[in-house]
Amino acid sequence: MIIKVLGPGCTSCVALERAVREAVDALGLDASVQKVEDYPTIMGYGVMSTPALVVDEQVLFSGRVPRAAQLRETLARLAS
Repeated sequence: MIIKVLGPGCTSCVALERAVREAVDALGLDASVQKVEDYPTIMGYGVMSTPALVVDEQVLFSGRVPRAAQLRETLARLAS
């Protein structure tokens, strides 16, 4: 599983990256977490509002940081 956190480094972007890494560790997922700060790349995903979460090239969340439980549930469902 390839997880990308899209965002320039704002407070919300940092919070999403931290939440994703915590969820991956808590679930014991075999996943790589990447931070994407390059605006042309972010725009390539059609994202107009950051932070955004992309899992295996599919945009799951954009413009907000999901609750920790929602994030864990979503990642667990995608991993199964």
